[in-house]
Amino acid sequence: MSFIPSMVLKQLYTFSSLKNIEQGVQFTIKNRLSDAELTELQGITIDGRAVPSNSIHLDLGDGTLLTPAQISAGKPIPFPLRKTLTVRVGIPALELGKHKIGIAFKSKPFGALKFEVEDAISEDTGHMVRIPRDANDDYGEAAIQARQRFVGEFTGTQFEHITKYSFDPHLTQGNVEHFTGVAQVPLGFAGPLTIHGEHAQGDFLIPLATTEGTLVASYNRGIKVVNLSGGVKVTVVADAMQRAPVFVFEDARAGRDFLRWVEAHMGTIREEAEGTSSVAKLQNIDPYLANKFVYLRFNYSTGDAAGQNMVGRATFAACSWIIDHYEGTIKHFYLESNFATDKKASQVNIMRTRGKRVTAEAIIKRNVLVENMRVEPENLAYHWGVANIGSFLSGANNNGLHSANAITAMFIATGQDVANVSESSAGVLYTEVTPEGDLYLSLTIPSLIVATFGGGTGLPTQRECLALLGCVGRGKINRLAEIVAGVALAGEISLASAISSSDWVSSHEQYGRNRNK
Repeated sequence: MSFIPSMVLKQLYTFSSLKNIEQGVQFTIKNRLSDAELTELQGITIDGRAVPSNSIHLDLGDGTLLTPAQISAGKPIPFPLRKTLTVRVGIPALELGKHKIGIAFKSKPFGALKFEVEDAISEDTGHMVRIPRDANDDYGEAAIQARQRFVGEFTGTQFEHITKYSFDPHLTQGNVEHFTGVAQVPLGFAGPLTIHGEHAQGDFLIPLATTEGTLVASYNRGIKVVNLSGGVKVTVVADAMQRAPVFVFEDARAGRDFLRWVEAHMGTIREEAEGTSSVAKLQNIDPYLANKFVYLRFNYSTGDAAGQNMVGRATFAACSWIIDHYEGTIKHFYLESNFATDKKASQVNIMRTRGKRVTAEAIIKRNVLVENMRVEPENLAYHWGVANIGSFLSGANNNGLHSANAITAMFIATGQDVANVSESSAGVLYTEVTPEGDLYLSLTIPSLIVATFGGGTGLPTQRECLALLGCVGRGKINRLAEIVAGVALAGEISLASAISSSDWVSSHEQYGRNRNK
């Protein structure tokens, strides 16, 4: 028998499943814990009133209906992970709005369990226009073609390209809902780029998926200059992924006392968090107190996954244990307070790291700059200083030039969560002229969120792009982070040189969106 925090236990209930049916009322539960057996259904309450045992039936999903009397330790119901059971109760229809559902049962190996949740009866929405879906196989050709016809008829358009794809749509399950087709993005290559990293060493061709003219050419030009100067040195200096819950108290003193309790129980909190994953490791918790609020920024390492969902589950389990065991009064709790700044640029991530903190460095030879970019190191260093004032006056939280271009193009090509560009693109740029008259250039990306496992990295096109970088699978995430940072640095030197030498507009005229069509 093991302890299950109450907030985790409530996840057995499938929210929004409560509905009135002809025979009464029904809702569903789903095993989101681990393989188990249901050995006794002790009771169900709705709005505090016990439902008669003979009015309860469990639908096992295969046509079998059982009453509580038919379930026992001698005749248990298999309840494996991800199994769904439908509970039907023969009571009068419930009114629209919220209702409290209570369930008490026994299981093996968890023992006696009970929880109470709130769900709601909503108005019938059957009259609304809905995109077609198939509950049995929503990624099969029949469902996809039904959606294609629906979209075409609804919008009055005919598809020529959206419907053409080269992979099994079932591979996109977990990546997209209502799969209907593909959005094709042009893919170009820059490089090869010479990288001297701790994980990425050698020459790498860089896949860039973009619709912005001049982007690939610009990075190719920057890579040439970097390579002529001996390549780029890249170092991953920190690694952390966050979830930041907030606890609300009666006053600041109560919040301070709560934080002391949390700090005294860090060992158990860490065990609860790490018990949800074989990969996630809780490094520490950064506390921030303001007014009567306690913000706890949980910092994890997450292996080869980006880890946002992983750390969400881990923090949920840890906070559930906290709520069950803290003897003081917690007035409110929210799993995310916006302090993790997920998919938002922020100063806290620049200072404290989110994802990988990576620094790329290169010494660009004077003659290479002059001969290929028509600009001297002193001019670029001076330009950097002037641009720093512009960054300060604008209120920007970083002084990089355009690392978002490289990061977005590589994210699309390699199956990253593209929305993470919002925090990943922040760059801290530094330049100086060396005693030899060359240009030292350094770019720190403090919040680079990448993955080589999970998410979109397993999709066919994206996996091919990861493969050509040698970044498929586990143990390759730091390699990918180093490559991305190296490419971003090459882009900084290319754009800075173009602006300093007044080549910027002419390049767009030749290659990009300014050209006549």
